[in-house]
Amino acid sequence: MSSHREAPEISKDPVADNTDVYAFVSPDRPDTVTIISNYIPLEGPAGGPNFFEFGDDVLYSIYIDNDGDARPDITYQFEFSTQVRNPNTFLYNTGTIASLDDPNWNRRQFYDVTRVDRRKGSTVVGKDIPSPPCNIGPRSTPSYASLATAAVRDVASGETVFAGQRNDGFFVDLGAIFDLGDIRPLQNLHLIPTPPTASVDTLSTLNVHTIAIRVPIRMLTKDGSVPTDPLSSNAVLGIWAGAGRRKVRLTDGPLQSGAGPWAQVSRLGNPLFNEVIVPMGRKDEWNAADPDDDKDFAGYVRQPELAKLLPVLYPGAFPHLAGLSSSRDDLVAILLTGLPSGIVPGFQNFTGPTLADMLRLNVAIRPSASPSPLGILGGDLAGFPNGRRVADDVVSIELKAVAGATYPLVNKSYIPDNAVSAVSEYLTPAADRHQSAFPYLGLPHDGFSTPSP
Repeated sequence: MSSHREAPEISKDPVADNTDVYAFVSPDRPDTVTIISNYIPLEGPAGGPNFFEFGDDVLYSIYIDNDGDARPDITYQFEFSTQVRNPNTFLYNTGTIASLDDPNWNRRQFYDVTRVDRRKGSTVVGKDIPSPPCNIGPRSTPSYASLATAAVRDVASGETVFAGQRNDGFFVDLGAIFDLGDIRPLQNLHLIPTPPTASVDTLSTLNVHTIAIRVPIRMLTKDGSVPTDPLSSNAVLGIWAGAGRRKVRLTDGPLQSGAGPWAQVSRLGNPLFNEVIVPMGRKDEWNAADPDDDKDFAGYVRQPELAKLLPVLYPGAFPHLAGLSSSRDDLVAILLTGLPSGIVPGFQNFTGPTLADMLRLNVAIRPSASPSPLGILGGDLAGFPNGRRVADDVVSIELKAVAGATYPLVNKSYIPDNAVSAVSEYLTPAADRHQSAFPYLGLPHDGFSTPSP
């Protein structure tokens, strides 16, 4: 859901579909920031014989703004190439894959990483880095953890990178939420009521393709410092990701090629922004736009459609929300400008007046010893919307925010409806969904052992 199939055109192009972006101070390396950008939504693990892979014809980018103008000051670009050892077999592998250069592995991918600095130009920081195979099963990939570990690489400039298949870290009851906004534990209160049941973690058996990079903080801030004061403007980074294709695509039978400049076809900053905030008729336009043009979409944040639907779908549960007609400046702050100083004690992630959908990460906030999945709503300043960690329950956070939980930040006289405290997905992801070390998303499900969703 976060941005899984979120717009009509990109849903036809999954290899370029940016599904989730995470950005956080690395809990085990707090002098670094980890940024994760996922692609290819809803991967069934049993994906043979043509297992999932990155696109050789897609430019994958991670953007960092460190001066508050919603334009990238630093960009990391990832470009992939595929090598086929034996084109005369239909098999992805002809035996057990024991290493990243095992001759039994027939179809391999490699990638280059380029750092583009707006002030200093571009530098190739990694070349021909191998991706691991997909997790096929106990005969083909019996030691998958070692293959994945071997694909984590430190590059000479100081970053650590990984690109390959992982467990999809996003958790949501996808089947319920798009069935007229149903929340199963509360569906007895729905306009079309049924007995309450537990939520279903729809993505719990699915994989995704991950690009992850860990970067020393000093390499990302405007002045090359490692800020320690959370109220310093130098402490806040704006972060988003995207995917581009060549502007001209040529097709001759099975052969395809591209020409001309790169054109953006997908982007993502805050979770659920294009998915839930932007209306159907403008979703493709939003994917092609840049964050510094997001003033054109700000009206949908100020008056979100979902806030009007909740009182209709849950009659009598949201009377205060039903009467709230003012601009939702709380959501504008959370999603488009960051929270200024003075709203939450000891915290800010304000990037200035430019309205732009970006994750905003205050790198001076240390990782939490006891993370709350509700992030700042749960009293944990290291969590969403201060960046986004892999275990943050962003669906519940944003549902609560839209339902009015955060409106008192800008209007202290407003009292959220009692039902807001009950609005939650009530999901706890399985222990294998995430891990404590880079790249932080768990090992992908294997095709042999995982039942079809």
